[in-house]
Amino acid sequence: MPTGVAMRDARRQLFDAAERVLLRGGPNALTSRAVTEEAGCAKGVLHRHFTDFDAFLVELVRDRVDGIARQSDALRATAGTGTVADHLAEALTATFGSVAVAIIGLVTFRDELRTRLRRTTPQGVPVLAEATSMLASYLTAERALARIAPDADIDTLALTLIGTGHLLFAGREGAPPEPEEVHRVVTSVIAAAVP
Repeated sequence: MPTGVAMRDARRQLFDAAERVLLRGGPNALTSRAVTEEAGCAKGVLHRHFTDFDAFLVELVRDRVDGIARQSDALRATAGTGTVADHLAEALTATFGSVAVAIIGLVTFRDELRTRLRRTTPQGVPVLAEATSMLASYLTAERALARIAPDADIDTLALTLIGTGHLLFAGREGAPPEPEEVHRVVTSVIAAAVP
């Protein structure tokens, strides 16, 4: 591996490399050597930025969680426009159509990673918990605009959408579900809650 060559935003390059390895080979394939080879750098680069590989993985998951926080702000801003089903289907696709399904597998697979993440996320599965909060926040905003029934159980709707979305996207070889399929599932889940 090359040495002595400065990397621009080494953390970002290492995260991107880890995501590619994870998507290609799953949690078993994700090692510090695989990540640094994918990033085209020496192993020492990873250890200059992170105390150990599990610390790197914790930051990788937190980076993904930060992405969901940004997505949440954008989703909430759409309240009152378009259709609720369209926005929810797009949010599920953006969440699960990316590396999120693989990250959830990684969290499940690595005991030490789960233990470290529990320090800041004591309940739920990281990424899924934040995605559920994102949908609940959006649905609450839509309920305030009377586009969701006033008696709708927002927390249950959000959990159902995340669980269904995860099952819909997980375990697929090749292409993600068609947008129509995602939209059909969302429409079915929220049918009783949309006036």
